[in-house]
Amino acid sequence: MMSSVKSNPVQASTRNGMVSVRGAQENNLRNVDVDVPRDAIVAFTGVSGSGKSSLAFGTIYAEAQRRYFESVAPYARRLLSQGHNPKVEEITGLPPAVALQQRRGAPSSRSTVGTLTTLSNSMRMLFSRGGTYPADAEPGSLDSDAFSPNTAAGACRECSGLGIAHTVTEDSLVPDPSLTIREGAIAAWPGAWQGKNLRDILIQLGYDVDVPWKKLPKKDRDWILFTDEQPVVMITPQRDRVAKPYKGRFWSAKSYVMHTLADSGSAQMRERVLAYMVSGPCPVCGGAGLRPEALAVTFAGRNIAELNGATLAELAEIIRPTAELKSAGTASRAAASNEDTEVAVTITRDLLGRLEILTGLGLGYLSLSRATPTLSPGEMQRLRIATQLRSGLFGVIYVLDEPSAGLHPADAEPLLTVLQELKDAGNSVFVVEHNMDVVRSAEWIVDVGPQAGDGGGTVLYSGPVEGLAKVRDSATRPFLFGEARDVRPPRRVPEQWLSLKGITRHNLRELDAEIPLGVLTAVTGVSGSGKSTLVSQVLAETVGSKVNGAAPEPADGEEAEDNDPGAKVRGIAGLEHLDRLVRVDQRPIGRTPRSNLATYTGLFDAVRKLYASTDEARARGYTAGRFSFNVAGGRCETCQGEGFLAVELLFLPGTYGPCPVCHGARYNEETLEVTYRGKSIADVLGMRVESAAEFLADVPAAARSLRTLLDVGLGYLRLGQPATELSGGEAQRIKLATELQRARRGHTLYLLDEPTTGLHPQDVQLLLAQLNRLVDAGNTVVVVEHSMNVVASADWVIDMGPSGGEEGGRIICAGTAADVAGCDASRTAPYLAAALKTLG
Repeated sequence: MMSSVKSNPVQASTRNGMVSVRGAQENNLRNVDVDVPRDAIVAFTGVSGSGKSSLAFGTIYAEAQRRYFESVAPYARRLLSQGHNPKVEEITGLPPAVALQQRRGAPSSRSTVGTLTTLSNSMRMLFSRGGTYPADAEPGSLDSDAFSPNTAAGACRECSGLGIAHTVTEDSLVPDPSLTIREGAIAAWPGAWQGKNLRDILIQLGYDVDVPWKKLPKKDRDWILFTDEQPVVMITPQRDRVAKPYKGRFWSAKSYVMHTLADSGSAQMRERVLAYMVSGPCPVCGGAGLRPEALAVTFAGRNIAELNGATLAELAEIIRPTAELKSAGTASRAAASNEDTEVAVTITRDLLGRLEILTGLGLGYLSLSRATPTLSPGEMQRLRIATQLRSGLFGVIYVLDEPSAGLHPADAEPLLTVLQELKDAGNSVFVVEHNMDVVRSAEWIVDVGPQAGDGGGTVLYSGPVEGLAKVRDSATRPFLFGEARDVRPPRRVPEQWLSLKGITRHNLRELDAEIPLGVLTAVTGVSGSGKSTLVSQVLAETVGSKVNGAAPEPADGEEAEDNDPGAKVRGIAGLEHLDRLVRVDQRPIGRTPRSNLATYTGLFDAVRKLYASTDEARARGYTAGRFSFNVAGGRCETCQGEGFLAVELLFLPGTYGPCPVCHGARYNEETLEVTYRGKSIADVLGMRVESAAEFLADVPAAARSLRTLLDVGLGYLRLGQPATELSGGEAQRIKLATELQRARRGHTLYLLDEPTTGLHPQDVQLLLAQLNRLVDAGNTVVVVEHSMNVVASADWVIDMGPSGGEEGGRIICAGTAADVAGCDASRTAPYLAAALKTLG
């Protein structure tokens, strides 16, 4: 019996308090065996692409999820989003697991802090069952949906729940009344109509299109701009034919603009017509987005829109009196009030508990109505962590993906407290992390490497943090123990400036900002201080519309990040020094597996031309199109060039399997028979960047792209790696590499929002080298950044604050890194001063 007990790995693993992984082969993991303690904070480290996420998420969490699904009734499994089965021989001692992975802001501007945290559900229920109704309404007569602008029952009919009304005026449609109609006075009208339809119709109707707009009679101006669609009969001359009457309808400028806004499927077209509209709060709901019946119900003397607009800290104090009632009915209220009932007390107690967690994490400046696309990644991450902290789970493993990402060093300190609270509640906390301060606070470290891709996949060390100091092959060791020394080029002194006056957006109020040109500038400050608003919104939109001709357009399927009708910039100077603006963000480079590294960077065009130029391809009459897996001809028709097929397993998780015909190659046999240096085009797509750079060294167009990908630390990625498998940080570096390979003249302004997110300190050094390369070429680089090593290496620093929300939105100090490090009013200063000591 004794021998039997000792040989049982499940019992042994449970007894020694370890999660034991044996034979992990997910992605690049090399048959990994590792033991990780439960009931501890464990940090998984390693360079980007080393395999740490494959171990923590792809293996440990995925196996915990798989086991959970096995316990669920077969029919119920079909209703759940199920993950894949990890490639691992055995994992013992594994409790249930919860994953908190990095995600960017929600794609819809209707998503808010309230919907993300589910606090809005409780608020709606509070007003429905515990609100004070007007005298002519029965208490509790409205259900919770009536208090949501996102439902048909609650949305204001005038603005469809958006809270914003768009209208047009003569001034907005005709910005320059000195122009004639022929010269384009009605700027809102599209070019084709302006040049043909509109002008010709108006001429036929007897209007003078060659006098300045302002000299036309007002009744004529009003008819052209605002009259509803009118039947028009006009004579349309036909070339070499008898003129024939044409019956059509004349659209006024207002009708065209309003129809485009409502019906166009193009975000760019909607953005264009919005420029000719006057936007403001809806006159019916006052910007609340709700029907009058819902706004008539109050709690503590305020309607739901007012409470949703209050800061979380203010909201907590408003509901506290009700939440702290000892029993129902102890307060004297109006007859139609439900505010002292047991339901109201119960709901407010739950709300207060959750709000206190959020304010404790430094998020008290946010409001429930704040749109999630306007939140920073750090704010989003803390909101998710707070939700889990309130859940009260016990005995689970929390697997967190870079919980410090997007956090200012001052904000990271409360995060460490939260992680400790999760552990003290009886849980295990596994964090994939690059922040060395967070790693030092862990009790155990699993370091994966030594390099990325094929050069990684090995556990170099698993044990107490201090033990990593003896592992010479670890890329993490020198940064963890202060042995690494950053080297920066001589500081550049700005000579030209971009000046923005009177910036108003979110918490920026009449802000004046001076952005130096020709240097590397870091904009820093605590979360919510206004950094991203200044750089990613105001600079991107204002400068982009002036230099590029249009504000940067959102990616396909996404909405614009902001819809603030009060956003404005009173004045801007220095644009003559800029020729172009490029925003390098972390949005995906594609939404389907057909988009990959090779196609996005353009290097695949060179590869296809290379294979089309071989003797075998010319003899068969193959062109470059034959070597595309996206079109018929050369691709495998069984899988349509995907390389895999979806396999439905009824009650088991759906999965993907290699195509039974091409076995994952994407191409048909005839195409694969064409080779270059013994490799088919499918072999090239399967190569990692570092291998492809050597193989295609004699192909200039491809070699240039591959060189820049290596320079930004992406040598471990496969050329055919689907866009859907790339992290936000990898997507951003691919975009940067694509930009670096372009030979452009002129002065470009590059904007990057937290480019070091997801990067190991070693990779940060590579990124900095490339940013400095852009500056050395005569460009300007502005980064929103929390990494003090990057800030310390910048030529100029703009520090915002002093806090977040309404307590932020100001430039606290600006100057060299040393200047900001010595600023007493800056919360960044002490952390920046420490980072400056590491510069060589």
